[in-house]
Amino acid sequence: MYNASGLQDKDQCLREFAPMVKRLAHQMMSRLPYSVQIDDIIQAGMMGLLDAASRYDEIHGAQFETYATQRIRGAMLDELRSADWLPRGLRRDMRLIEQSVSRLQQKLGRPPNETEIARELNVSLAEYQQMLQDARGAQLIYYEDFQDEDHDDFFERFEFSNDVDPQALLSDERFKTELTGAIDRLPERERMLMGMIYEQEMNLREIGEVFGVSESRVSQLHSQAVARLRAALKGY
Repeated sequence: MYNASGLQDKDQCLREFAPMVKRLAHQMMSRLPYSVQIDDIIQAGMMGLLDAASRYDEIHGAQFETYATQRIRGAMLDELRSADWLPRGLRRDMRLIEQSVSRLQQKLGRPPNETEIARELNVSLAEYQQMLQDARGAQLIYYEDFQDEDHDDFFERFEFSNDVDPQALLSDERFKTELTGAIDRLPERERMLMGMIYEQEMNLREIGEVFGVSESRVSQLHSQAVARLRAALKGY
């Protein structure tokens, strides 16, 4: 498949690494709204793989899978950005949830449960859980995707509000300490879930099988965990 110039057979490359594209797409889907179609993400990823196969000979000393993973994720993120993947209404709901979590945390001195958050929002538990499910997508992104081999900075392509520089935060030791503490303070099941998603790179179906719940329930718990973390770190 390889020679001194790079990849010999791009069709063979696409066949061999197509399963990796699908795996990355399903991992990303656990962080995205249900309005996003998995087939669109896979198609974008395949285009990223093709681009990686075409350009790999320009990269010396890099392992192709590592290089391709970055190109695939970048293509998926570009597709999401062009499709306006997180509507304003969902962003508003996440802000309301984060504000409610923050108020209750200060009032109760512990992480509030779902019933308490729903009551604070003045909605039913079912309505709150639907908000969590619909708001799936206000998520973290991969550090490796911040910059590609062309030095095309993620934060130059994706807009962030309030003059926040997320990349600078990642280099802030105090922020890292606060983030670690916020994760440790998550309810046990949500803490386990975050580890499964971001460390073990399990998808929603796999996590649901471990917890004995549906994929939609895993999605709700993930959105709630993210809201807790964002509320805890709102000073940054």
